[in-house]
Amino acid sequence: MSERNEPTADTAEPRADGEVDSATKVFVTHRNLLFTVAYEMLGSAADAEDALQETWLRWTAVDLDTVRDQRAYLVRITTRQALDRLRTLGRRKESYVGPWLPEPLLTAPDVAEDVELADSVSMAMLLVLETLTPVERAVFVLRDVFDLDYEEIAQAVDKSAGAVRQIAHRARSHVAARRPREVVSATETRSALEAFQRAVTTGDLRILLDILAPDVVFLGDGGGIKEAAPAPIVGADRVAPIAAGLRRLGDAMSLQPAQVNGHPALILWLDGEIDTVIAVRIDNGRITGLYAVRNPEKLSRVEQQTTLHR
Repeated sequence: MSERNEPTADTAEPRADGEVDSATKVFVTHRNLLFTVAYEMLGSAADAEDALQETWLRWTAVDLDTVRDQRAYLVRITTRQALDRLRTLGRRKESYVGPWLPEPLLTAPDVAEDVELADSVSMAMLLVLETLTPVERAVFVLRDVFDLDYEEIAQAVDKSAGAVRQIAHRARSHVAARRPREVVSATETRSALEAFQRAVTTGDLRILLDILAPDVVFLGDGGGIKEAAPAPIVGADRVAPIAAGLRRLGDAMSLQPAQVNGHPALILWLDGEIDTVIAVRIDNGRITGLYAVRNPEKLSRVEQQTTLHR
């Protein structure tokens, strides 16, 4: 890896076309990886794209001959950009209307086949990562998801390798105490969602109460644009009537299965348009978390697949 300080875009010197083309090829090769890093740190595809744009501007100013590990160098730049945005995003969330949920992504089947990647981008895990500090989140993502060594992470977060080890241990313990208690197969998740879908379309409260855990938590994200619950709703006896009430929308509403963030989910269509993405968390065979994203500013990524990569 080259020296610690990356040049900025505004200090770039003119370069030969061949060199720019080489920089482009390297960036494109690693772009899906860089997007995945930024998205896991930010929970927002729009902010991840902005971080990648800044990464690209800085990358075009780098003398490639000084870079020993281009992949690690790009990850380092992206991490720094994501950290800056994560702090800004934290301030924005303070004024966000109602619960904030990650931006859902329509993902290809190969994401689900990589169990560790699918787990790391699930709605449930991204919400757990929201409880970490920005640096803890960066260290956890880079170490536990992307398996970077401590020296590489240290350069990305401007800490010593020893400090990074301590941060990683603390973040890992924090996540372990809050993540889903078991790895749930796609088949189990799909079965639970199919039962949920049947119950919603028929308005069957009994089925809903059977598949919802007694302490299930419902989170709705309308962003102040679409109507949504202003606070978390807890308890099957409170959540089930809300889900069953969707039947009142009649033929204008349809629920379709989809692969979202590496896991089976449901997309609610209303009058021919995507209205809500519904993801779930499952523990011990029952739904313990229902996450309904309605904010239209967060739904553009469920219209076409997003490629994620480790």
